[in-house]
Amino acid sequence: MRRKLGAAAGKRHMRRMGHFQDDFNRDRPLPAWDRLGDDRPRWSAGEASCLFENPWLRLTRQAATAPTGAPADYVVVRPRNLAVGVLPVHDDGSVTLVGQGRFGLMNYSWEIPEGGAPFDEDPLAGARRELAEEAGLSARSWREVLRLELSNSISDERAIAWLAWDLTDVPKAPDATEVIATARVPFMAVLAEVERGSVRDAITVATVLRAYQMARDGRLPGALAHAMLSPL
Repeated sequence: MRRKLGAAAGKRHMRRMGHFQDDFNRDRPLPAWDRLGDDRPRWSAGEASCLFENPWLRLTRQAATAPTGAPADYVVVRPRNLAVGVLPVHDDGSVTLVGQGRFGLMNYSWEIPEGGAPFDEDPLAGARRELAEEAGLSARSWREVLRLELSNSISDERAIAWLAWDLTDVPKAPDATEVIATARVPFMAVLAEVERGSVRDAITVATVLRAYQMARDGRLPGALAHAMLSPL
């Protein structure tokens, strides 16, 4: 089914998405080598139509003009939520991971607690919710560690990830479709599994590597970094 994006619900969603995009890109630095920045030629988009939508995503088709001036016909997957993830670090340097079956790849995946936050929700509130629902944890201390564009050739999905510590237990509340296992693992063991290739979820891999860099470079509280980097 192909529909125009002129429906009231679609307009509300696009307004929320526009506000979110502004917030997500605010204060985004340019790489040191990029001297042109906003002066570079850009894509331009024509009228959009909706090929498919459900509560989780919208599939759109748009006429477009490439930076070269060439015409293009672009189909984009547009999730309705921001992806949020959190690496919960215990005082002894161990971290809690969650394991669950993933339908898209029909595999089993060990990941940091993660999920979706609607665009009109505070992203940190969404991350707090996922940490409680999936890992049964609450945290007093939080630090945003990275922002990601997960597949920018076919999707506008974005993600924000945090480190969280000063943890306490709370009741779990997984979704009706989720059977979630948890494992408390030394941070360096998780890093080793990322390097070995057994942990492949993109947000998890990026967050673990970023956390290692921050702990190694002295950008986390000293006792926490020391515990995280302790050899196995």
